[in-house]
Amino acid sequence: MTKVLVVATGNPGKLREMQAYLANSGWELTLKPEELEIEETGDTFAANAGLKASQIAQATGNWAIADDSGLQVDALNGAPGVYSARYGKNDSERIARVLNELGSEVNRQAQFVCVIAIANPHGEIFLQSEGVCRGVILHAPRGHRGFGYDPIFYVPEKQLTFAEMTPQLKRSLSHRGKAFTALLPQLALLSPES
Repeated sequence: MTKVLVVATGNPGKLREMQAYLANSGWELTLKPEELEIEETGDTFAANAGLKASQIAQATGNWAIADDSGLQVDALNGAPGVYSARYGKNDSERIARVLNELGSEVNRQAQFVCVIAIANPHGEIFLQSEGVCRGVILHAPRGHRGFGYDPIFYVPEKQLTFAEMTPQLKRSLSHRGKAFTALLPQLALLSPES
């Protein structure tokens, strides 16, 4: 019996990224129906991930997985935070806004946070995990891989931005990678009948 997990996103890129993490999990991932739009009204990553997973599970009658993630910059009191995706019209606007708000600030410490939630077909949150990756915000973008704030998020231990890393290296270090690493052992114990 195939175990279907509906991904609470309309973004095929995010679906592919999740498939890479869950490749050997025994679950078949599928995009949520296009007409289902979930408004992210939570004030934390956990609240938004839970909201999306729960509502998609109830609407489809299947297990659902959702994540919410974003960038938190220490000197900006955690901004953009849950508003990371809405901090501008596109990636370059969002990056420009963060760099502009930081200005010549010396403290450029930041972190990417990702919370993943899985809900059963009744909409109850069954599993939740969090991953955090600390780094530094550069003064100018570097690299052409990835998306979002990747070109300005620098990981000192690797001396690379997320946008300069191979997808494999980024997966092993990133907030999303850490959240999935924490989630996988629990997911393996789940059966679709749970």
